[in-house]
Amino acid sequence: MKRKVAKDVILHAVMIILALIWIYPYVWMFISSFKVPNEIFGKFIPTKLTLEHYKFIFFMSKKLERPFIRAFLNSVFISVVVTLSVMFFSALVAYPLSKLKFGGGKAIFNFIIFQMLFPGFMFIIPLFVLIRKLHLLNTYSAMIVPYLMSAWGVFMMTQAYKSIPNDYIEAAKIDGAKTLWIIFKVLLPLVRGTVSIVGLFTFISIWDNFMWPLIVVKDYNKMPLAVLLATFHHEYASYVGPLLAGSVLQTIPMIVIFIIFRKQFLKGISMSFK
Repeated sequence: MKRKVAKDVILHAVMIILALIWIYPYVWMFISSFKVPNEIFGKFIPTKLTLEHYKFIFFMSKKLERPFIRAFLNSVFISVVVTLSVMFFSALVAYPLSKLKFGGGKAIFNFIIFQMLFPGFMFIIPLFVLIRKLHLLNTYSAMIVPYLMSAWGVFMMTQAYKSIPNDYIEAAKIDGAKTLWIIFKVLLPLVRGTVSIVGLFTFISIWDNFMWPLIVVKDYNKMPLAVLLATFHHEYASYVGPLLAGSVLQTIPMIVIFIIFRKQFLKGISMSFK
């Protein structure tokens, strides 16, 4: 018993130390965003706090053609639109793949799984050529259209629908229900846990998306916050304080979402390892 207790104490101590090491960069970034410039790299605990860096982000950055607040709203707009689209189309496409028998259905589902095996960066060049041919460069559509559907979302919803007995669908059809009514009034309420997971992970992936917006958008007024911060650092590297303040703003939605949906987040992580 003593050995077991000792092992548990050592294990928990190691995990706490690792957690502190992992969270230290964010804590330093958050505290440093309130430091005066000459203490950012000097002291961990500041002797004086200031809101000048955040004032710069909110009021002064437009003079340098860096609309941080607009970029933040751009990120919100793009992430919300893509998330709603993925949830909607995943719910629709998953229905025939899971509940209807038709020629090629299994092949289509296997192709969706096959597509998930390839990393996204492999498709950047052909996707860029397509967006350029459609004259969508430097537009919001260039950042939204390629992500309107998700193979992973379709796969998750298909698997969730398969777990629902067909008796629910047959009963709804007897009552005269149409296909869309069955999907949104019968199936989705029964798999709302999976729907929330798809929406949560989609929002996080789009919010943190950096490479693709960097390639297709050059207008500062249309950039998401992550890309605008990178361009700001490239040209104004000496403005360390505002850069840290902008980075804190970039992380706030993720922290809020995790606090609100932490149960769904942990459930999604566990599902991905099954």
